[in-house]
Amino acid sequence: MAPRWITFIALLWEFQCCVCREVTLPAGPLYRVAGFSLSLPCTVSGYEGPRSQDFEWFLYREDAGTQHIGVVSTRDTGFPYAPFQGRVQAGEVRVERDSGDKARLVIQRLRPDDQGRYECYTPSTDSRFLGNYSSSVVVKVIPDTLLITHSRILSGQPVIEGTELQLTCAASVQSVQHTHVSVTFGMRSSRGAESLGHNLREIIAIDRELRVTPGHSGGYGKRYRDGEIALEKRKGDGGRDLYVLKMSALAPEDSGSYFCEAVQWIRDPDGQWERIAQRTMELGNLTVQPLVDTLTVRSAPDGDVSLQPGAPLSLTCQVSGMGAWNRSALLVQWMRRGPTGGVEVEVARVGPDGVVTWGDDVSRAGGGSMEKEADGRFSLRLFSVHPSDAGLYRCAVSVYAGKRTPGPSSPATITQRSEWVTVSLKTEDVSVSATIDLPRRPLLRRGSTVTLLCNISVETTASSQVEVQWLQKPEEPAKKDVTFSEDSKGRLIATLTYDGLTRIYSNGSDLSVDRVSAASYRLRIFSASEEDQGHYQCQAEVWSQDPRGGWYNTGARAESVTAHLYLYARVADLLLIPLVVGVSSALFVGVLIIATVTCCFMKRLARQRSHIRK
Repeated sequence: MAPRWITFIALLWEFQCCVCREVTLPAGPLYRVAGFSLSLPCTVSGYEGPRSQDFEWFLYREDAGTQHIGVVSTRDTGFPYAPFQGRVQAGEVRVERDSGDKARLVIQRLRPDDQGRYECYTPSTDSRFLGNYSSSVVVKVIPDTLLITHSRILSGQPVIEGTELQLTCAASVQSVQHTHVSVTFGMRSSRGAESLGHNLREIIAIDRELRVTPGHSGGYGKRYRDGEIALEKRKGDGGRDLYVLKMSALAPEDSGSYFCEAVQWIRDPDGQWERIAQRTMELGNLTVQPLVDTLTVRSAPDGDVSLQPGAPLSLTCQVSGMGAWNRSALLVQWMRRGPTGGVEVEVARVGPDGVVTWGDDVSRAGGGSMEKEADGRFSLRLFSVHPSDAGLYRCAVSVYAGKRTPGPSSPATITQRSEWVTVSLKTEDVSVSATIDLPRRPLLRRGSTVTLLCNISVETTASSQVEVQWLQKPEEPAKKDVTFSEDSKGRLIATLTYDGLTRIYSNGSDLSVDRVSAASYRLRIFSASEEDQGHYQCQAEVWSQDPRGGWYNTGARAESVTAHLYLYARVADLLLIPLVVGVSSALFVGVLIIATVTCCFMKRLARQRSHIRK
């Protein structure tokens, strides 16, 4: 057992060393690659004196025993020995301060004879000598075996927006030490403000732990999640690792100079990963032309198209300037508006999935076709045109660059439209007039059958039929004379179509429509009621037959003036009124007599009771 005074001295020394100088360096050995930089941080703590401490570095080579070589010092410019003097003067070997008590030795390009034990010494500024004033670490310089090659250099020829890009780099390292390799694809942009010193972009990388990480700028994260950018690692010839960058749809902002960077990593004894070698391979320049500059949409035939009713119409939409047709989806639409302008409506479309959809004219789906004839060529065919088909036609093409199957909410990259094609029809002159007649003999009463006649006159040289519509506007008490204005049309109650079909739309009323003669059409209201009163009008539309036997609306139409229907009460109803009034009066008089007698009796009874109490 040690004497107590020895234990006391040991405790006193331990207490003093809690505040003594200590110099620390990273744990070793450290492996670094020849030709690349070395950075050794040295920290001093527990010192007295000024905040800014001086540092001196020595090198003990493996074959020199205890002999040291002065490398560099913060307080003495003449400190470096001959092997380092020129390198220190050139700035290749230097000390960089992180703070007053922390500095690092930087050797910009390691040489094989830089291998050895490096000592960091801090000259004393303390009032007494306590602690350690230096620390050392072994640095091993290993050969540079990092290789990087490419399989193809960009030619510099412009490509069209939406084109696919594939670049390949091969990276390998031959080292006795356990090291990892990371590979990064990047570009230096040449567009806009990014060229002002902030043009370096990291596109995507495989890190030292084989994790794929997209770049943080330029929207590469979203494009990676959408599957538009990918990076794969493969095995190539001779066992080399191949790294393949795929960009499914180039955008104009992808223009620039491309490079591939390989980095060799090693894990130091303290557990930290250190970059020990790096190489960059230039892959060439790329220019991406925007689709807005290259895409053209034309419709054929040019100019005007004049047809007879029933003739076929054929229009073609030609798309060019797309680049690779199998890389981008297209939405092609044929649009139409009236001969004098107006709202543009969709006739038909073929979607990115190849499905053809027709517009509001549902019947046209059986009388036309739209198809893709070849890459960039789409046709619209109407087998039998009618006057309603006349107007201005053009095709609209929406391009989804680089997307073969865009989602329903995916925005189009660009939409281009062709010039208008005017389609006109040579039709026969048609004139039509309509008059309405409401016979009032015998007297129209409620419950009787009401008959209205619509007399139609048509003048045309072509075979024709008439479609008649009956409209009613119920009578309002304050308005006896009513006309059907554009903003106050009557309610459609019945139709007799051009091909003889009857359609009844009335709710509650018993109606029928028929054709009495070649020019006369009849509406009958059975058991007419008060709700059937109002203003009636008939409208006529002329339909003609084309050479193929199909019927079409010529657009000729006429409206009659209105006829006012008023229904008188029936005789039975008139007799019922006095009866109802008489019975009501008799009931009223009887109730009044009974109430009077009862009231008088109650008063007399009340007086008798009062007399008895007295």
